[in-house]
Amino acid sequence: MLTRPIPSSQEPLPVVGLGTWQTFDVRGVAGQPPLRQTLETLRAAGGSVIDSSPMYGRAEEVVGELTSALPAQQEFFYATKVWTQGREAGIRQMEDSLHKLRRPTLDLLQIHNLVDWKTHLATLRDWQAAGRVRYLGITHYTDAMHPELERVLRLEKLDFVQFNYSILDRHAEQRLLPAAAELGVATLINRPFTEGSLLARLRGKALPPWATELGISSWPQFLLRFILSHPAVTCVIPGTSNPTHLQDNLRAAKGPLPDEATREKMAAYVRGL
Repeated sequence: MLTRPIPSSQEPLPVVGLGTWQTFDVRGVAGQPPLRQTLETLRAAGGSVIDSSPMYGRAEEVVGELTSALPAQQEFFYATKVWTQGREAGIRQMEDSLHKLRRPTLDLLQIHNLVDWKTHLATLRDWQAAGRVRYLGITHYTDAMHPELERVLRLEKLDFVQFNYSILDRHAEQRLLPAAAELGVATLINRPFTEGSLLARLRGKALPPWATELGISSWPQFLLRFILSHPAVTCVIPGTSNPTHLQDNLRAAKGPLPDEATREKMAAYVRGL
């Protein structure tokens, strides 16, 4: 799988990961066999990033339970978030995440939707210094908050920023993606399918004949390949609980990436459908 370096460390990161919003919020063993297979599929293809949050119901707990039973437990890149007000509440929530994910340290802790970010960032810096977390980041999921994300990136040294970006939602190209590249901040891309609405729009529509020249055989691959072709994108994290869907997503990380002219051709084709 294609990897890109985390700018602050040059550690290579696989460019397609796994989001867990809604998809891993399950109860009981009935819903877990396909989730285990999904995680095994991610690792077998060379992927590693699993992104979660306390906001996602039981997702952290399910990820922790399933990965602890896998031989590849230590090979995943565990990313989660803090999503609360106040220093003590933040510490309790982060400790809870470590417990649920069954990790002594976390690869990435992000301040979810910038909630009380100044308070939590001070705690995160202490945790990073103590070796309890490797990388720090901030997140949001709306275009309207991109200026604030950029402002924080310019105020504070951070390793990651996570935000929304897709073939029809390109607001991040204006300032946020260039700012991340300028400042040496890794990017995680959420909502690549705009929570499924893009795939619903394209259902039953034919791929352009020239998609095969890029090694693209499905709409998810088409949409993800567009995102990955932006040089400031480090990793995209589509959410799924279906191992077959994940396998399809992961194919976007193989083969030639579109150049700028092809990117615009791809976007124009989707806009025209």
